[in-house]
Amino acid sequence: MSSGRAQLLVSVPDEEYAAQLADLEGVDTLVWDMREPHPRVGEIDLVVRPYLHPVDLAAALDGARSLQVVQIQSAGYEDVLPHVPAGVTLCNAAGVHDASTAELAVGLAIASLRDLPQFVRSQDEHVWQDWSYRRSLADSRVLLLGYGQIGRAIASRLRPFEVSLTAIASRPRPGDDLVGWIHGIEELPDLVGQADVLIVIVPLTPATRRLVDADLLARMPDGALVVNVARGGIVDTDALVAECASGRLQAALDVTDPEPLPPGHPLWSTPGVIITPHVGGATRAMRPRSIDLVRRQVEALRDGRQLANVVS
Repeated sequence: MSSGRAQLLVSVPDEEYAAQLADLEGVDTLVWDMREPHPRVGEIDLVVRPYLHPVDLAAALDGARSLQVVQIQSAGYEDVLPHVPAGVTLCNAAGVHDASTAELAVGLAIASLRDLPQFVRSQDEHVWQDWSYRRSLADSRVLLLGYGQIGRAIASRLRPFEVSLTAIASRPRPGDDLVGWIHGIEELPDLVGQADVLIVIVPLTPATRRLVDADLLARMPDGALVVNVARGGIVDTDALVAECASGRLQAALDVTDPEPLPPGHPLWSTPGVIITPHVGGATRAMRPRSIDLVRRQVEALRDGRQLANVVS
């Protein structure tokens, strides 16, 4: 896979990326945040889509005649795929966000189980709360819905917390060093009834949209916690609001449906719900991993080798 020119032209979102590619022979870089058209768009071979601001990809890449690869910096790609020009390879950032997303999943679970938001509110009011028992992650039955790279990263971080861990993937298969057996998705309705904590980390597809629906939520034990660090559309928001408003379930959500969550939406004020604004991967750990991936992708394209993380 090559452009046919002596030099590959790669667009990157900022100077830090450009600096890390500067020593590559046969590669030129330009810094482009894709907010405005670029005069050299027709020469670009590989474009790295910015991470922290929205981009009209179809408009930005209009006239990109030499483009071979769009490299995104997120693991999810369902919102990008329809806008990738025909004949152009789309690669996601699988592996880049594993550490950041996994630690947020565990952090949200602990924050909810230990009632940390209420302690923060009491601190704002200068109130020392009466002592009482809270739940713990230790001894909890955790059901991990999704066992890809991020799922395994979550499992590895849960291991020291003395949980009882069950993993579900699209099909049953033998386990690994973290779980003894990986259950198939068809077992979800039965297994969720035994879960104190459900952590959702499956990709959003037609098959998983609203997978966690009213019926599935109703099967969960009283007091159970739903942690969603995947995509908001996997969970039926109205059903979740109803279960949490009744006091039967709790939720800790890094993603919502709709997203961004609009002002006045009932989820904001539903008791027992923690919301973070889709920041699972947005830590300083993400940048070096993303830059390393981009460097490897550029080298592969330059040398005619197979790209990593090809999704289309």
